[in-house]
Amino acid sequence: MELKKIIDILESSVQNPSKGLPEELFLFVTRITPIINVDLLIKEDQNNTLLTWRDDGYYPPGWHIPGGIIRYKETIAERVKAVAKNELGVEVEFIKTPLAVNEVIHNVRKNRGHFISMLYQCSLVTQPDESLRCKGNSPNPDEWMWHDSCPANIISVHEMYRKFI
Repeated sequence: MELKKIIDILESSVQNPSKGLPEELFLFVTRITPIINVDLLIKEDQNNTLLTWRDDGYYPPGWHIPGGIIRYKETIAERVKAVAKNELGVEVEFIKTPLAVNEVIHNVRKNRGHFISMLYQCSLVTQPDESLRCKGNSPNPDEWMWHDSCPANIISVHEMYRKFI
């Protein structure tokens, strides 16, 4: 089958790329191009940092800064707001200039192996869902907690943010 026909088939499988891609197509795209994501550094009055527990198979379970991949024709501001809502159920304000821009390459990973990550300083407009607050030493996926310093069990890729936490 010629390449143009294959591309036509792929395009017909995507109803609205700004809403996301079918998983198999998304993973293919991550094998051939860098992915751009935003990470939300959310601080409160005592300078604690809001982290969420991640356990999705891409890294060993650990705390991480909430973040998400920018979709086609989605602005950075739209993705920051979507991450805040989807991961924490909150609204945030953020400074439009990133605190950090990092390139992350996972040489041994086939899928999701190359990222450009931008860290944005955010403040809460609304409070996170209390039912998702971590209440013990064994967090569940998607639970959140305020941290006064960077925890030892931060996911490895977020070690690059240790000085901000």
